[in-house]
Amino acid sequence: MNLFIATFTAVGTLLVIGLLGFWLLSRRILIENAIGPLSVLAIDIALPCLIFANIIRNFNPEDYSLWWTLPIWWIGFTIFLWVITTVLTVISRKTVRREFRFSLFFHNGIFFPLAIIVELFGTDSTYVVELFLFTLFYPAFFFNTAPLFFGKKVQSLDWSRIFNPILAATVIAIITRLTGAHEFVPVFVVSGLSLVGNMAVPLLMIILGGNIFLDLQKSGKIAVFECLKFVGMKNIVFPLVTLGVLILLSPPYHIALIIMIQSAVPPITAVPILAEREGGDRTIVNQFMVASFGISLITLPVMILLFGRFFTR
Repeated sequence: MNLFIATFTAVGTLLVIGLLGFWLLSRRILIENAIGPLSVLAIDIALPCLIFANIIRNFNPEDYSLWWTLPIWWIGFTIFLWVITTVLTVISRKTVRREFRFSLFFHNGIFFPLAIIVELFGTDSTYVVELFLFTLFYPAFFFNTAPLFFGKKVQSLDWSRIFNPILAATVIAIITRLTGAHEFVPVFVVSGLSLVGNMAVPLLMIILGGNIFLDLQKSGKIAVFECLKFVGMKNIVFPLVTLGVLILLSPPYHIALIIMIQSAVPPITAVPILAEREGGDRTIVNQFMVASFGISLITLPVMILLFGRFFTR
């Protein structure tokens, strides 16, 4: 039951912060033009600071010699997600199928898992470092493959998205630890970066809540049936299928936990923006995301509790 309560608390906390963002925009305390700069602050500054500080403090290569296998597990998990996404997307209406597939495939791989892991194990847990290593290539993959879901070709790789601040912070921190150079990094520097990094998740949830408010002002009729189908696939079928595969493969607990959380979280918060940029229907994507976020308050704790029946530390 501790798994259920901790996960429920983590998800509930995120949703409360999201509601705060919704309220700030609705009361015009936060204006629409501020969303862009806040996104840059959260993604390009705060999150890299959080990653760097956590790796410097908690990553010990001597205790975990197989750390380099985590990105490989992510590659396998991504292939698995693509297969089941392709299979499950057939239930969606043809007019919104690409948006359905896009939202189903790209999950909230960092922020929701981070909040859950911190709630379960604390901010200084090695699980936090393992999450960052597992998702090392995810941001670059997301931004560079999104056009493919809307029938567009990737003309050239966006190198700024590949060598993004998140990847740079992770690689620099790992090299610093591997070479022993972390001993020369002042404690106050790591503490300062950690404080800045702690802003990442709250900022992103405030931005999400604000974007939801802006989208609701423009949205038309709610596609209730499609949203129900999406929630059924994303929040229930995905994690159940993943759990079945994990039971068969029986990976180490820390890997199984990260993969299970990845499979059960809602879509990544940037899907409406990317869908609109690539010519998709932002309104329906936003409806998918809001529905999945809302129901995850129940489904995520239940799935993690179910996971705990089969896997123990």
